[in-house]
Amino acid sequence: MLTVGLALCSALANAASSVLQRRAAAVHAPAEHGGAGGMLRGLLRLLRRPDWLAGVGLLMLSAVLQGWALGVGSLSLVQPLLATELLFTLLVGSLVFRRPPDRRTWTAFVALAAGLAVFLLSAAPRPGRADATSRAWLMAGGVACCVVVLLVLAARTVRGAARAVLFGLGSAVSFATTAALLKETVGQLRFGPGVMFSHWSPYATAAVGLAAFLLLQSALGAGSLAASQPALTLGDALTSVALGWALFEESVQLGLRIVPEIIGIALIGAGSIGLANAPSVRRGWDTPGERDGRHRRMRHE
Repeated sequence: MLTVGLALCSALANAASSVLQRRAAAVHAPAEHGGAGGMLRGLLRLLRRPDWLAGVGLLMLSAVLQGWALGVGSLSLVQPLLATELLFTLLVGSLVFRRPPDRRTWTAFVALAAGLAVFLLSAAPRPGRADATSRAWLMAGGVACCVVVLLVLAARTVRGAARAVLFGLGSAVSFATTAALLKETVGQLRFGPGVMFSHWSPYATAAVGLAAFLLLQSALGAGSLAASQPALTLGDALTSVALGWALFEESVQLGLRIVPEIIGIALIGAGSIGLANAPSVRRGWDTPGERDGRHRRMRHE
């Protein structure tokens, strides 16, 4: 129960972080940046926004809770539970943006979350090793790095929602890798702080986590939260299952269970299509309204 509670609290904190950071990015950096200079200027502007800083604080809290959960539970249990972030995002976003999504948007989000839950519950990932071998890390890490690079390169060729989705997927793979590295780091802690800090995993966790954070900012600034958040949450959970298998020898159930697994995947696809066509998403559910624009102009005058 402790693992479940910590994972759910981490999901809630991460959802609130995404909503606040998206609000700040939409108000202060709605345009798409070009090059490292544009990204740096955008980050400097965001540093002056309390809501963006609050979002960063919540992201750090989410990471602490996630690390705690991974310390007492398995990657195969913790990461799927973080799929509840989708529903938390919808609830928190409705309060922050003061624009309750319509019924079709609710249905799409529920279908996405339910589909992922059905898939993961049917697959029933089983815990494996407490830590991974160096060879497994080299192979899995290399594949994850290549996937992220390809997603980022593809994102630079498109605009709008497609760009947000691709950056969201890149961030998802990076966050899933960060979670696996965090589990490795927490596992080293059982031998003492000295052993943990002499191991490579804490520093790799920080480096990959920073890359995931920067990709998240690109995803939030590129398009609607409704486009980036499902890609981020679902991609994180599914990538974590794959990394759990590749690194920690965690297994998933097949056989007759493949039927509900396929149903879960179908629900995820239907939810994605429904979300893309939902009226509230097209009207910019999570973008600043006219009143926000007037207030911003008055502050600058």
